[in-house]
Amino acid sequence: MSEPTPEPAAGEWLIYRGAGEPHDGIRALPGPPPWRDFDGGPLVAPGPEADSATTRRLGAYRHLAEMHRPSAEELEIINAALYLRRPLLVTGSPGTGKSTLAHAVAHELGLGRVLHWPIVSRTALGDGLYHYDAIARLQDTQIAAGGSGAAAPGGIGSYLRLGPLGTALLPTARPRVLLIDELDKSDIDLPNDLLNVLEEGEFTLPELERIAEREPEVEVLTDDGAKVTVRDGRVRCHAFPFVVLTSNGERDFPAPLLRRCIHLEMDKPDAERLATVVRAHLGDELARVGEDLINRFLERSRTEELATDQLLNAIYLTHHAEPPTRDRLADMLIQRLDRPR
Repeated sequence: MSEPTPEPAAGEWLIYRGAGEPHDGIRALPGPPPWRDFDGGPLVAPGPEADSATTRRLGAYRHLAEMHRPSAEELEIINAALYLRRPLLVTGSPGTGKSTLAHAVAHELGLGRVLHWPIVSRTALGDGLYHYDAIARLQDTQIAAGGSGAAAPGGIGSYLRLGPLGTALLPTARPRVLLIDELDKSDIDLPNDLLNVLEEGEFTLPELERIAEREPEVEVLTDDGAKVTVRDGRVRCHAFPFVVLTSNGERDFPAPLLRRCIHLEMDKPDAERLATVVRAHLGDELARVGEDLINRFLERSRTEELATDQLLNAIYLTHHAEPPTRDRLADMLIQRLDRPR
């Protein structure tokens, strides 16, 4: 008999608490609202454990730093997305921790490796769903037919690989975390193309639908590098993934996408948050030595567009230099991002 699902204490409805310490609170997440209830199956194995990308995002010294706790409003918005099974659209200036949020949620709730889909101007919906390497299959067939002694090519599944979005929509017992990074860099059509997939929680692979009668089950690779079975050419989620879409605010999105998302605006980090970020990535000693750079960064950020990555680079590099070289290096690395070109 399976263990009963724990219920949150009275008044403690938050599943993600922003404390930075892993816990099994995801088991207490109530069932989805009827309009976001998906029935994909049979269930596949959970994704792998968090990889080095999470360590890079959260910091190698995060166990030494008192993790910054999100504000009450931020926590409520993040948990609203979890409860309602809606994508979380996170906007804000560069370096405010938008992408890190996905890793923080995955780390605290034990949801494994974050699936990362970076967006560029030429990205299409298909890139996130799956890739079929028809050319490689043709080449393997021709080589085998040429009598060179090469092994016969494998089935069609050997040439299919699910992308980050496609992998996130596999039927798993617990939600995967998917980071769709810098959506505002996309072609004008991509936000609209995402609507149906995010609303229905499923997609089809036409290459497998065409052969479903004679080959209803096909084993394909996932974005994690594992093999899963796709049935009848269709992938449908069971637990809707926790989807984080980030934007630097360089463009507006269509209303149909906005109404399907929960919106979180990330403010510029204050002194406490910056100090916590530096301690998490560089340790207590460099945070103390770089205190003057943190203060200068904060002062400049009031009128200039700066990113936290610049501050981390400056503190790390200038730790190895002496004045006045130290100040010159810091100014070289922390240059305003909104300066006229």
